[in-house]
Amino acid sequence: MNKEQFKKQLEQEIKKTQQTIQTYEDMSQPVSPDNAIGRISRMDAINNKSITESALRNAREKLNKLQLALSNIDNPEFGLCRKCHKPIPEGRILLKPESPYCVNCAQ
Repeated sequence: MNKEQFKKQLEQEIKKTQQTIQTYEDMSQPVSPDNAIGRISRMDAINNKSITESALRNAREKLNKLQLALSNIDNPEFGLCRKCHKPIPEGRILLKPESPYCVNCAQ
């Protein structure tokens, strides 16, 4: 396992997630009652805001997990499943670096 490659991947994913968070924060601004957009449109805007806020929470959680993975990359147990202690396939780590579990244990 090439830890430098994983470190770069984690750093790229952190940067991308931070950008996503910024986008969601911009999109989740309060719906102003002063806007003359109509009742149905206002309800849609409020619903969209709720969906965006949920996505924002998920993105923040992912960012925390990515930062935790990055801080643990030099740990000798990095790349080992937390549950079964078997090596996590490199592809899994590259696709989902924030997950401390192999595919079988993550289910």
